[in-house]
Amino acid sequence: MKLLLTSNGLVNASIVAALQELVGKPFAETNLAFIPTAINPEETDKSWVIRDLVNIQKQGFKLLDIVDISAMPMEWWLPRLEHADVLFFSGGHSPHLMHWLQKSGLAERLPELLKTRVYVGISAGSIVACPSLALSNGNKRLSYEEKTGYNNMDALHLVDFHVRPHLNAGKRLHTRAEAIKEVAKSLSEVVYGLDDQSALKVVDGNVEIVSEGETLVLNQDENLRSRQCVIKPNL
Repeated sequence: MKLLLTSNGLVNASIVAALQELVGKPFAETNLAFIPTAINPEETDKSWVIRDLVNIQKQGFKLLDIVDISAMPMEWWLPRLEHADVLFFSGGHSPHLMHWLQKSGLAERLPELLKTRVYVGISAGSIVACPSLALSNGNKRLSYEEKTGYNNMDALHLVDFHVRPHLNAGKRLHTRAEAIKEVAKSLSEVVYGLDDQSALKVVDGNVEIVSEGETLVLNQDENLRSRQCVIKPNL
């Protein structure tokens, strides 16, 4: 299984190169499906979604499709995901995305799809690949539960570690290193904090940190060291 779990999308050359390695063929021959479902409950300015799509478009993919799994039945969205080489999950609202991954049936279909496709996540799209939503925004989880009744903490468990995007970004207290360290104390799995210039490249469980910025690794043991390396930026 091949995954690229990013904080902020295709924002630098190192992350783009990591995706190229995972895909294994020119982007001009590659079909990409962008799943925007996580943005739907967000009540903020959506300029960042346009930026994410522009960063994808700049890479010159053969096809860039947009497939909202909450807006159509499976018989409509599944053939379009099957036609893609890359399944690219937007940032936004982690509980909402996980809710619809389960409700739509895509969560059940993903393991088979990912035998021959690359999973890419931005922020929420990266968090849902983990064992649980433990490192998602707690206020969003509580608000979403109050509005919808959905309180499931389970995530896709495509990887055996946790990701906290937007490390030390702006005024978000839950993304500060201190807050991440506090949550990590209650988790047995490795925790990665990724700033907006960082990502994780995962191939069959082997993890590489791809970063032109700052990362944080917690709950790491000696067994993990043999699975992980850091890709240094070409400066």
